[in-house]
Amino acid sequence: MYREGGMTNSGHRATIAVAIIGVVGSLGAALTVMTSAFAAEVFVNGARLEDSTRQALERGYGVPIKPGRYWDDSVSGVWGLEGGPAEGQIHPGLRLGGTLKRDASKGKTGVIVNGRELHALDVAALQRCVRVVPGRYWVLANGVGGTEGGPARFNLAVLCKSQSSGSGSSTRCDDYGGGQFNCSNQRTGIGMIGEGGGRGAVFVDGKVIMTPN
Repeated sequence: MYREGGMTNSGHRATIAVAIIGVVGSLGAALTVMTSAFAAEVFVNGARLEDSTRQALERGYGVPIKPGRYWDDSVSGVWGLEGGPAEGQIHPGLRLGGTLKRDASKGKTGVIVNGRELHALDVAALQRCVRVVPGRYWVLANGVGGTEGGPARFNLAVLCKSQSSGSGSSTRCDDYGGGQFNCSNQRTGIGMIGEGGGRGAVFVDGKVIMTPN
């Protein structure tokens, strides 16, 4: 393999091949680590969620946050997976990730709520409670809302209750007027109260888990 003055051509080729394999192997290992780390991250509204914020949320709600890409409506507390409809609701007013974009749910419905164009499934769910007209709206965590820039004109919690009460639903809502109401579901133990002025809270089995204040 060796000769005076250096390696043969085959020796050069073998050394280069070993070097390349070593570099590629190192890069592969690094990419695997990077990919795993990236896959374990959480993004909200296009921005990475800080580890400290994620840990605080997990402690507060008592559940782990699955890695992935999410959108969050900080006005209503409604959230979902990027490109999809609403999946649930958390404490409103939290500053998580970036700014909510109109296309967060990839909706093509013409119904914009708090800046997000609703997914077709969101609209289908609302249509069970009320006639949905394309336009721009604001909606608070307690279901009170109106047209963008205008006063409160509806309460989704009460509207949905009135539509479901006749179908054997276990959800009960008492509307006291002025944005004040009390809704609860005996089967799930989940409920929501509104105190007017956009104030309210969500509770499970009598324990308050989120408020907009």
